Amino acid sequence: MERNERLLDVVTFGESMALFMPTGTKGIVYSSHFERLFGGAESNVAIGLARLGHTVGWCGSLGADPFGKIIAKTLRSEGVDVSRVHFSDHASTGLMFREVVAGKSSVYYYRRDSAASRMTPADLDAAYIGQAQILHITGITAALSESCRDTLKEAIRIAKAQGVKVCFDPNLRLKLWSIDEACPVLLELAEQADYFLPGLDELKLLYQTEDFDTIIARLKALPGVSVVKGGDDCTYLLEAGEVHAIPYFRAAHIVDTVGAGDGFCAGFIAGVVRGESLQEAVRLGNLIGSMVIQMEGDWEALPTAEEANAVLHNIQHIER
Repeated sequence: MERNERLLDVVTFGESMALFMPTGTKGIVYSSHFERLFGGAESNVAIGLARLGHTVGWCGSLGADPFGKIIAKTLRSEGVDVSRVHFSDHASTGLMFREVVAGKSSVYYYRRDSAASRMTPADLDAAYIGQAQILHITGITAALSESCRDTLKEAIRIAKAQGVKVCFDPNLRLKLWSIDEACPVLLELAEQADYFLPGLDELKLLYQTEDFDTIIARLKALPGVSVVKGGDDCTYLLEAGEVHAIPYFRAAHIVDTVGAGDGFCAGFIAGVVRGESLQEAVRLGNLIGSMVIQMEGDWEALPTAEEANAVLHNIQHIER
């Protein structure tokens, strides 16, 4: 299938969980009222891409419970295709609780043996993946179980066999596995990615060095393009052996940094799908990330294309 004939811009899959947060300013211990939301790195990216005007499908396993049903319903309402979502009668949707106490955000997971952790390669629809330009995956899925790791590997194999580009965000979560467990798995996935989107802090752990030049040298050895989030004042793009520093957009105020990385991924992937230069794609990712941190929530602040264009227009007007 030629790229211009593909029916979907992006396909992604992973675990989405019901999210509960205390209302008001109290922590979990002292709260009796909670807001029910949901979150998951891959579904956050899917929503971000849909709001930017792209066709995107999210695949995954959810429990056949109220939490799974509201997640699928909300994704569908956001314009994300969920036709390949599987609802399990034998395992529940994962849960997470998040609180912010004294400015510090803490997350508590309840996802062991969740429906998503039981995903297997047999759950993948090869023809569906083949409809996309890009398959987006994260290391969170790899952390869930051995069968999830096998599923990721098979998804990559399917994508490459059909000319679908692979975008990989390691999203290292040390609450889910140790760095010793994570390193070999995530580094192997990075080797297979067309677009590798790590954070600088993650690379320091994965490559076991604080030296920036050593990190850059390791990235240059990878076959694909690398985009390093989390520099002091810029995102680094490594393309064809060259390193480009793309400045951040300054946020008017910071409310919640959760979801910033997923917002960046959505913006970057959108730029790639549109055929923009990689530098422009990173610039769009930086813009979306800066907008996300100005509102509370995992994905609620992800902008539409019109909203992003309006902000960019204002920035360009000020710069002139």
